[in-house]
Amino acid sequence: MKGLTAALLRASLAPFVFLLFALPAQGARPAPAPQAEKALSQVFEALEQNKYDLALERVEALIAANPNYRLAHLIRGDLLLARTRPITTFGNAGNVPKEKIEDLRAEALSRLHAMRERPASNRLPRNLLQFRPAQTHALVVDSKRSRLYVFENDHGRPRFVSDYYVTLGKRGVDKMREGDQKTPIGVYHVTANLPRNKLADLYGSGAFPINYPNEWDRRRGRNGHGIWLHGTPSDTYARPPRASDGCIVLSNIDLEFLSAELQVGLTPVIIADELQWVDAATQEEERKSLAQAIEAWRADWESMDTARYLRHYSARFQSADQNYAQWSAHKKKVNAGKEWIKVGLSGISMFRNPGKDDFVVVSFEQGYRSSNLSNSMRKRQYWVKEGARWKIIYEGSA
Repeated sequence: MKGLTAALLRASLAPFVFLLFALPAQGARPAPAPQAEKALSQVFEALEQNKYDLALERVEALIAANPNYRLAHLIRGDLLLARTRPITTFGNAGNVPKEKIEDLRAEALSRLHAMRERPASNRLPRNLLQFRPAQTHALVVDSKRSRLYVFENDHGRPRFVSDYYVTLGKRGVDKMREGDQKTPIGVYHVTANLPRNKLADLYGSGAFPINYPNEWDRRRGRNGHGIWLHGTPSDTYARPPRASDGCIVLSNIDLEFLSAELQVGLTPVIIADELQWVDAATQEEERKSLAQAIEAWRADWESMDTARYLRHYSARFQSADQNYAQWSAHKKKVNAGKEWIKVGLSGISMFRNPGKDDFVVVSFEQGYRSSNLSNSMRKRQYWVKEGARWKIIYEGSA
């Protein structure tokens, strides 16, 4: 049995080392788990203790509660087969289609890696700089781990709550066009809650669309639509790691747990190829740096010194319909007709965009008053670091 762990980590996926799922790396934070995942962990614990009859009893109870849990069925089959002959690979039953076994191997390996490589309790995703007060949770997806992490708003800062196995696009991530079967990378928000009775069985217990393509996607020429978080068909517990047409897919039981934490129009969904984890001090330093830049922008706007105000904008700036030169000319003209300006900002959120396009998505409520105009709006800006300075590369209504 000693060689099986090494074999699994070389991707041979022998059955008995599934016990490693339940053994997070040293220093890992514990996470609450839905009942099915907790039950699977208990199967692995029995295997780790060489209590194979107990493991079989537990996996059969798991199957009784979740008859469509195919991975559990395969573990049961290997346990039964182990009574008659040595097991050297995962899924030894000869009558199972090869592609089905490969799908379950991929799922098993994704679950294993996510558990073994669980980030330490003092690390946070670099993306979650600041929540707005009304946002209760944020979702962060790590494509390479096929894992979705849930963070709670703890006075504006992220606090880990739970994590889930997910299925992503058949052709990976970084969606560019309609029909490419890829999942997008970026900062998005939940835009709707579609109940089961309004959907085909493919989407399981419900669906939560996100706002792909966002402003940056459109600027980069990306297209397509219909990217959702959703469940699995009624005859399927979980799908392989790469099996959707671009959506983020959870088991129905996981989606039901998660749905209580989702807010239409508020919950951010950040999708990365691979997450960067940093300590809280590093994250706070970056948050403060950007917060100071935002406040300087606000104060310089109030000063009516247009040159100082425009220093906060990148030469690459683009709004919905203006580039930097057009924006500059417009602001100079507007300010020339003002006697005074007052700007108030509230409900500020800051979420770093993952991937090659390195910027922070900042959203806030803006209250604007001047000598001849008064209005309020929800605004979104994209801030990028150019040298030592933060600058705005996009601005528009949210």
